Amino acid sequence: MGNFLPESHGTRSGMTFAKRWKHENVRLILLSAILSVAMTFMLLVLLYGTADKQISVVVDGEERIVTTKQWVLEKLLDELDIEVGPNDELSKPLNAAIRDGDRIVINQAVPVTVVADGRKVTVYPTRRTVEAALEKAGVEVRGDDKIYPSPDAELAPNMTIEVVRVDRKIVQAEEIIPYDVVRKEDPNLEKGKEKIIQPGREGVVVKLIEKTYENGEHVGSRVLTKTVTAEKQDQIVAVGTKKPQSKAAVLSASESETLEKITREGVTFQPRKVLKNVTLTAYSAGFESTGKTEDHPEYGITASGTRVTEGRTIAVDPDVIPLGWWVYIDGIGFRRAEDKGSAVKGKIIDIYYDSRTKAERFGRKKGYTVYVIGPNKPTAS
Repeated sequence: MGNFLPESHGTRSGMTFAKRWKHENVRLILLSAILSVAMTFMLLVLLYGTADKQISVVVDGEERIVTTKQWVLEKLLDELDIEVGPNDELSKPLNAAIRDGDRIVINQAVPVTVVADGRKVTVYPTRRTVEAALEKAGVEVRGDDKIYPSPDAELAPNMTIEVVRVDRKIVQAEEIIPYDVVRKEDPNLEKGKEKIIQPGREGVVVKLIEKTYENGEHVGSRVLTKTVTAEKQDQIVAVGTKKPQSKAAVLSASESETLEKITREGVTFQPRKVLKNVTLTAYSAGFESTGKTEDHPEYGITASGTRVTEGRTIAVDPDVIPLGWWVYIDGIGFRRAEDKGSAVKGKIIDIYYDSRTKAERFGRKKGYTVYVIGPNKPTAS
C-alpha cells in the first residue's frame, strides 16, 4: 500500500498542470485568432481598395469609361472634376461604395424660368426639354395654349419659357341691315311730288361669333354662323313726273284794292285776299307726316327749298296761296307758305311743329279766317 500512494499522487499532479496551462492560454489563443482574421480582412480591403476598377460614368446622356482606384462615389467624382449640384439626380448616393463594372448615371439640373398665369417661377429640371420644365413647375398646358419655345425644344441654362393661355368664347350678336330707298318715276304723280308706295323695314341678322383671348386680352374674332331673322324691305318712293296744270297764283290788283287795311299784333297790313272757314291741321318733319326718316337727304326740307321752322312754316295748296307768301291766321299769327302736301287741298292749311306729339294734339280745327298778305312780311311802322 505504501508504494501505491506515492504513485497515485504523482498522476494527479500531472493532470492538474495541463488543465491550468490550458486555462491560462485560452485568452491568448482567442486573441491570436481575432488578430489573424482582422489582418486578413484588412489585407483584402487593402487589396480591393487599391485595385483598378472600370466604372461607366454617364453625365446628361454622355457616357465614358474611367479607370480608378477610388472606392467611394464622391471620391471618384472629385477625381473626375464633376460637380454635383443640390438639384442634380444621381443613380447612387455620394457616400456609396463603387465596384468594378458599376454604371453611374448623373442628370444635372438646368435653371430655367417659367412664366405662366401671371407668375414667374424658377425651376431646376434634370430632363432637358421645355415639357419637363413645365412639369417641374406644375404648369398644366391646355389644348389651345401657346408655349414659347415649343414643348420639345431643348433647354438651355437661364432660359425663359412663356405659356400663353388661349381662351375662346362664343357670343351672339345682332346686326341691323339698313333698307335701301328705291325711287321710281310716276307719270300720274305731279312733278315735284313724292309718294311712299312701300315703307322700308330694316333686316336683322343674328351672328354666332367666336372670340379669341390670349392671357385675357382679345386678339381676334371669327363669324361661325349667320342667321337672317328678319328680311329687309326696301322703301319704294314714287317720284312725280307729270307737269301740273298752270293756274294763276297771283291775285289781281283790283281784288287787293277793294280790301281795307287791318291791324294784327300791332302790325298794320292790307291783305290781298281773305279766306273764310279755313281748316287747320298740323304736321312735323317725322316719317309719319312726311314719309322721310332723319337719315334721308331731304329730311326737314320744304317744297320751296327752305328748312322747316316752327312758328313760320305752313303747308298750303299753291293754287290757293302761292308758295313764299305770308299770311296771317287769326288765333295763330303770321306764317309763311313754304311747304305743300298731298292732303293739303283747297282751304286747308297744315301748320308745322317741331314736336310730333304737339302736332298730334293740335288735331283738326275748322272755321278760321286767313289773310293772304304777299311775298313780304309786314312790319310795325
